[in-house]
Amino acid sequence: MFDKSPICLRIDHLHPDVTSEIVDARGGHARVADDLLRTGRCRGAAFTGWLEPDRILAPDELVRLRNAIARLRNDTDILLVIGIGGSYLGARAVIEALAEDPERVVYAGTNLSASYLTRLRSRLEGKRVAIKMVSKSGTTIEPSIAFRLLRDLAGGSAARIVATTDAEKGALRQLATKEGYETFAVPRDIGGRYSVLSAAGLLPIAYAGVDIDELVRGASDCAELCTNSDPLHNPALFYAVARNILYEQGFVIELLASFEPRLHYFAEWWKQLFGESHGKERIGLFPASADYTTDLHSLGQYVQQGRRILFETFLVIDGGEPSVRIGSSADDTDGLNYLSGREMSYVNRTAYEATAEAHRDGGVPNMTILLRQLDAYALGALIYFFEYACAVGGLMLGVNPFDQPGVEAYKKNMFELLGKPGCESRPADRSKPEYVCF
Repeated sequence: MFDKSPICLRIDHLHPDVTSEIVDARGGHARVADDLLRTGRCRGAAFTGWLEPDRILAPDELVRLRNAIARLRNDTDILLVIGIGGSYLGARAVIEALAEDPERVVYAGTNLSASYLTRLRSRLEGKRVAIKMVSKSGTTIEPSIAFRLLRDLAGGSAARIVATTDAEKGALRQLATKEGYETFAVPRDIGGRYSVLSAAGLLPIAYAGVDIDELVRGASDCAELCTNSDPLHNPALFYAVARNILYEQGFVIELLASFEPRLHYFAEWWKQLFGESHGKERIGLFPASADYTTDLHSLGQYVQQGRRILFETFLVIDGGEPSVRIGSSADDTDGLNYLSGREMSYVNRTAYEATAEAHRDGGVPNMTILLRQLDAYALGALIYFFEYACAVGGLMLGVNPFDQPGVEAYKKNMFELLGKPGCESRPADRSKPEYVCF
């Protein structure tokens, strides 16, 4: 089933809305988008450095990265990653999925909550803390405030602070030079949401004990398989074409659903990847996610019988899970003795099969991305699978999949309200808040 790849795409539950024949008919359009991407003639071509995962980091930079990781792991107990969006989501997705002790890496700069920062500081009290600050500019408000408030946790040691920022300019680059922080460059040809396999993501991932060589190898092997521009022989391209076809048919929400809690933050990364890449010019699928079977007892009702505006993509782990067998009970009060001797992974897989069939019968097309097993190699391949599909799918939609102009709108309003120097004042006739209170 898996052939050479650790990833397999199941498509029978897309029928009759999407079939191989329908996808094949779009093959020409897909090949044009693929060619534009690879030849650097697409919109946003300056941000396609992620296309070759094994060349993102130069060999000397990789050596320096490994040395920094070894030093930090030896000298500290916890790594505090400060960043927002693509500056942390990819790393967290991998760490939460694969690390034996994911709590060795914690996060700040992801929100503006005073309670969150207070609790985090309390949690880190008495710990040997390393800090990784990730910001291309050094002025993004959420991580910049967090860094200002929390950098003392490094104990006044510049050796415990690493900055990932622009290679030459910006506030963080200036501060790092002044304070003597070790720095790694944010690649200029890779946007934040595509940067998980750069130093921005690999340092915290390796600190957490995940094999970054296997992660990059999986991505590189997937990149090689994705050079086939025929969607019937390239699952990532098939996925890109299929989701666009469903969008044209009126399915405006894609629900990424997994039956494995370790993949929760992978779905969060996926939402940013597709949300920022496709959601512009008043078009694009809305990316949402669900954790099954938990959400089958809440969102599941809507998915089964609500408005027919969504389709699902399931993430399923095919093997390699721990062996946990269900025991028998003398009185069988719970009526579960019929499952005696069964593996939990079998029950979980059966729940997926039942859900996929029920939702298809309920009018929800769905496809499934199966991973041979959840390890660094497979997850690296899955990261590239989605990056490539996102880029090609965006080009097929006619948008630039590498910019995010809409993100700036809230920042502009916030800076005006906060009175940031140099920001235009808000018009006097701007509408006032209106409330209904109890």
